Amino acid sequence: MPLPRLVRHLSDTKFTDFYERRIPLDVRNQVRMAHSFRGNSVTVFEERPHWQDASQWSKIPIAQVRYDAAQWQLYWADRNGKWHIYDSLQPQKDFDRVIREIDADLTRIFFG
Repeated sequence: MPLPRLVRHLSDTKFTDFYERRIPLDVRNQVRMAHSFRGNSVTVFEERPHWQDASQWSKIPIAQVRYDAAQWQLYWADRNGKWHIYDSLQPQKDFDRVIREIDADLTRIFFG
């Protein structure tokens, strides 16, 4: 089931603000962040110029959040692209709390 329109707009705006804070202006030609929507989930990517063709950008999945029963569940991707529940954070109604968890990355599971 797709995200409700208001929830989608909220998550889009908050993730975009997060990227603006996280990526310094002087390196945005080397790294950027983006997200995509699919059903009830939002997948966050880090993008870098492809090593063989700098005009193309490679996507590396960072995190995924899924919305269910008015709560957000955070997931991380393994090296094979399979998503796993991030056990260090219970499902949250507060979307900002989820973004803070990704940003802090205390387990180094999102950004390494």
